[in-house]
Amino acid sequence: MQIYLLKNIQVVNEGKTETKDVLIKNGRIEKIDNRINTTEKITEINGEGKFLFPGVIDDQVHFREPGLTHKANIYTEAKAAVAGGVTSFMEMPNTVPPAFTLDLLEDKYNIAAQTSLANYSFYIGTNNTNAADALSANAFKDRICGIKMFMGSSTGNLLVDNPLVLEKIFSESEMLIATHCEDEKIIKANMQKALDSGRELTAADHPVIRNEEACFESSFYAVQLAKKHNARLHILHISTEKELQLFSNMLPLKEKRITAEVCVHHLHFTADDYTQQGNFIKCNPAIKAAPNKEALWKALLDDRLDVIATDHAPHTFEEKNEPYLKAHAGLPLVQHSLPLMLYYHSQGKISLEKIAEKMSHAVADCFSVKERGYIREGYFADLVIVDTRTPFTVGKENILYKCGWSPFEKAGENGSAFRFPTSITHTFVNGHLVYGNGQWDESIKGERLLFER
Repeated sequence: MQIYLLKNIQVVNEGKTETKDVLIKNGRIEKIDNRINTTEKITEINGEGKFLFPGVIDDQVHFREPGLTHKANIYTEAKAAVAGGVTSFMEMPNTVPPAFTLDLLEDKYNIAAQTSLANYSFYIGTNNTNAADALSANAFKDRICGIKMFMGSSTGNLLVDNPLVLEKIFSESEMLIATHCEDEKIIKANMQKALDSGRELTAADHPVIRNEEACFESSFYAVQLAKKHNARLHILHISTEKELQLFSNMLPLKEKRITAEVCVHHLHFTADDYTQQGNFIKCNPAIKAAPNKEALWKALLDDRLDVIATDHAPHTFEEKNEPYLKAHAGLPLVQHSLPLMLYYHSQGKISLEKIAEKMSHAVADCFSVKERGYIREGYFADLVIVDTRTPFTVGKENILYKCGWSPFEKAGENGSAFRFPTSITHTFVNGHLVYGNGQWDESIKGERLLFER
């Protein structure tokens, strides 16, 4: 493996930005210092004017393999992730078949070991009948990111709404429980009311059907269960102002038993965007009215919301272009999450240090990821070089998702393609330069994430 020396680069890490040299050797960060000289044969990269971030860890993606590979697969989506500065991902169980057993879960790990350019972990899934299988993952809590539970409407048979099953999992899990919280009864009642109107429904009806109350009631129930059993709960994709009262910033993240995630699309889009985007921003939970977006930003910056993720969920153009009731829910986002947050930095919304915290440090702390998420000597060299002086515009020619489209193709002014002010120039995964100045080296694959639990 090559040895790299990053010279005079601005290192964004642990609340500070400092100009340093960084030596990468044997897959790790060997040394960080003001000036590093070595007699070894190295590849030197001039970092002047550029920023070095810890690789993004995305704790919620859907890469669709096995069974749904017409939409995406682990290879294509991990490659898109790396291009966007995401060096590690945690993938969801709603594939075909769903990852309900350790054997099925291991099948996904085997695929990733052969094809993923990024580091990887996979959640084991739950439903109303497989609690014993899901809890068997306790024996591998240092090798599996968590248990995923849909506490509300979902696809297939992943819904968990049996109170006895919920009590069992919350009381017996030794792992992090990640929940999708939307109340099924409220959603069904809202849907029936919308259908009874007799008019043709559109994407603009989505946040009315999957409304704030559906999210709050389900999240409140999950928090109650977690407090009752002292379970380690992580609520995914918070989308409403009302839910924010359930979370606190009174404890350091490592001491929290209840944590929360916000996704980039809920920080960027609002219900006003359905006019331009339609079903292409239909997702669950729904993108809602603008006051929710502003409340989410405030909670992110004051640490009530702990991490930023994508819920990357690709569907084909044809699946999204169906009438509202048939159109699939989900957005492809993993290639553009870090560039989007860097756009908000350029707008004065968030600091570079806060981006590194919420997309890397905090995710590593939240999941107890071993030796990743920080730029530290001895840690894995999962690193991203950012050029804030080189913009790029989203277009078909640079979208790497297998589905071939992005909501940012129409997210610019007057429905034009979105122009990001910053480019990702290099992405290292375990010290291997997978992506550098548009060139790819796919000779070494990512590694399985390990957890210190």
